Amino acid sequence: MMDNLRTAANSLVLKIIFGIIIVSFILTGVSSYLIGGNNNYAAKVNGQEIGRQQFENAVASERNRMQQQMGDQYSELASNENYIKQMRQQVLTRLIDEALLDQYARELGLGISDDQVKQAIFSTQAFQNNGKFDNTRYNELVNRMGMTADQYAQALRNQLLTQQLINAVVGTDFMLPGETDELAALVSQQRVVREATIDVNALAAKQQASDAEIQAAYEQNKGQFVSPEQFRVSYIKMDAASMQQNASDEEIQAYYDQHQDQFTQSARNRYSVIQTKTEADAKAVLDELNKGADFATVAKEKSTDIISARNGGDIGWMDDAGTLPELKDAGLKEKGQLSGVIKSSVGFLVARLDDTQPAKVKPLAEARDDIAAKVKQEKALDAYFALQQKVSEAASNDNESLAGAEQAAGVKAVETGWFDRNSLPEELNFKPVSDAIFSGALVGQNGTPGSNSDIITVDGDRAFVIRVSEHKAEAVKPLAEVKALVAANVKREKATQQAKLDAEKLLAALQTGKGDEAMKTAGLNFGEAKTLTRTGQDPVSQAAFTLALPAEGKPSYGIANDMQGNVVLLALDEIKAGTMPDEQKKAMVQGITRNNAQIAFEALMSNLRKQAKIKYGDIVEQQQ
Repeated sequence: MMDNLRTAANSLVLKIIFGIIIVSFILTGVSSYLIGGNNNYAAKVNGQEIGRQQFENAVASERNRMQQQMGDQYSELASNENYIKQMRQQVLTRLIDEALLDQYARELGLGISDDQVKQAIFSTQAFQNNGKFDNTRYNELVNRMGMTADQYAQALRNQLLTQQLINAVVGTDFMLPGETDELAALVSQQRVVREATIDVNALAAKQQASDAEIQAAYEQNKGQFVSPEQFRVSYIKMDAASMQQNASDEEIQAYYDQHQDQFTQSARNRYSVIQTKTEADAKAVLDELNKGADFATVAKEKSTDIISARNGGDIGWMDDAGTLPELKDAGLKEKGQLSGVIKSSVGFLVARLDDTQPAKVKPLAEARDDIAAKVKQEKALDAYFALQQKVSEAASNDNESLAGAEQAAGVKAVETGWFDRNSLPEELNFKPVSDAIFSGALVGQNGTPGSNSDIITVDGDRAFVIRVSEHKAEAVKPLAEVKALVAANVKREKATQQAKLDAEKLLAALQTGKGDEAMKTAGLNFGEAKTLTRTGQDPVSQAAFTLALPAEGKPSYGIANDMQGNVVLLALDEIKAGTMPDEQKKAMVQGITRNNAQIAFEALMSNLRKQAKIKYGDIVEQQQ
């Protein structure tokens, strides 16, 4: 089954399904239906076995999902043994949690009806065509995932059951109207303040920085004055897109003749089936059909396959690869021909061959444009790889410069300016290129040029040859070079400390009723009143909401810093009750409710784990 999944994983439709619902129950329920009891288990959860094969299938599915999500980056992670061990442990933990949830849901008597399963299938977008459920699409996708319709329905039922439990937990948390109003009033509260700013820059301009202070600050903060490692490189770029060539009629015809399979639609058959639980029921259905009963009517009334029954038994068009073995072996050759009773993995079937389509080859005229594009691309790639080989040999033979490689490529090398690891030129901003430059392998002794690089390919259709022209190692800048900056920092630090001391003295005076005289002496005045909200992200707004409530007719005072690093005296004059729109209030309650529900759900899972009897199999213990 996993081979089928890996093959089908490249399908956009299957990726959509995986993203919506399939991943979660592929990792859990389906494997337990496909795999019988096995003593070689991964874990037992209250006696319920998680088989070794179920666990390995889940690991493979997780690996496949991560590979689709991360692309080439996943290869690096997959080579890390500790990461793989951690990923396997996470998958097993998820399987155990899902088993615990399933058991708990059944204890509570939760259940999913057939109608709910049907509705979930019919409403799945991946199974729809133009907004309507498409039975053919459904059967093809389920079949390509290696499942029968019954297995799919049962796995979906398990998934819906678990979701029902989660919803039940989430729905238990709520807030009373009084609590909501009080919280909304607190969140929307406003504070009216006045500010008096002590300008740190103005104080810094009056400060002095001695040579000793500058030297000390430089020694203590050398890490701030490091010049990063820098490079200048020369490079030659080769691009397959620039090597496009025309495709002749002869080349197009030859490609068409050699790749007939690409332009051939396989022969297809269309079937209808009636599924029953017992052989006796199937024989009764067959007798009824042989007496002239309408197949679609009988299918709707008696088929146990809930999906095909809805469509009168029609399961759509199937090519040879997608046809169930039971149908292949039924010996149906003529349109309208009925099978005998067929024993299958889902019970018993009676099938009818509704229609056939022979294999069909697309004419050259219809395929010409596509073939021409492919021929052009192949010719461009051939020329591109030939040029790569030629340039590679030249760069290797003449390792003292790029002159030979330039002659082979027919272009002059491009010379960059100085750059560091954080300013790589956009033209070279590819991981393989940056790795080659910054690895140090292309740098000679004492910063001199080293060897030419090998061919570096990126994105499959571009390639570079790189040579480091000049290199400067990381180094601390000498004091003479940064003395002005260090002196400014010393003055700024001294000014900041003075501003804080001045502010604390003024705050004490304001709190004891002597503020007017102290402020006048300091040359400061409180500005116009401002109304601040709790949602303000600036430090002044945040500080304002930590101040004590003002007494009637008497402000409360505090100290803050503004975004520029100045020290600010605050006078809090008034507290205003704000208002919150109903929609915003509703969103706030929903957010708090979700958070509380998440806490409750995590507590439930923790309790289930503590009470559970979990036994790990040998394969898991060996990995730990």
